[in-house]
Amino acid sequence: MGAQARQDRLAAVLEPVLAEAGLELEAVEVVPAGKRRLLRVVVDSENGVDLDAVGEVSQLVSTALDASDAMGKAPYVLEVTSPGVDRPLTLPRHWRRSRGRLVSVRLAEGGEVTGRVLDADESGVSLSVDDATVEYGYADIARAKVQVEFRRPADDDTAAAD
Repeated sequence: MGAQARQDRLAAVLEPVLAEAGLELEAVEVVPAGKRRLLRVVVDSENGVDLDAVGEVSQLVSTALDASDAMGKAPYVLEVTSPGVDRPLTLPRHWRRSRGRLVSVRLAEGGEVTGRVLDADESGVSLSVDDATVEYGYADIARAKVQVEFRRPADDDTAAAD
């Protein structure tokens, strides 16, 4: 079975289980790990994913996989995780979940912009760039990533209020 066929088969088993838990399947990956395989399941939700949710859903995923033949007979290690901060923003839901975050955007026509996500819908995103609101359609964006901020402006406002 090819890699894409296996991923599609795994997604068919996992998506209903995750939906029941209020989560979405972001990615599924099978990687050789010695004599075993590593099955990495990346989950997310509109409100993010905490460690408790990962722990709970790991058991549900394991049970669903045991009841199916999606992983075959060979042993594997299951890893359920949430996306890292360095995940590229590729889908409208990624942009919606990044409202208020600082992002770096490489434009399809060349150049790069850094701004804060104000809003996102199915057609594009609004960014605050140098105190101006700029609209980009997803087709205008070649690549985008959230920037790590150790102190966000909201943090500074809170500190000033204390």
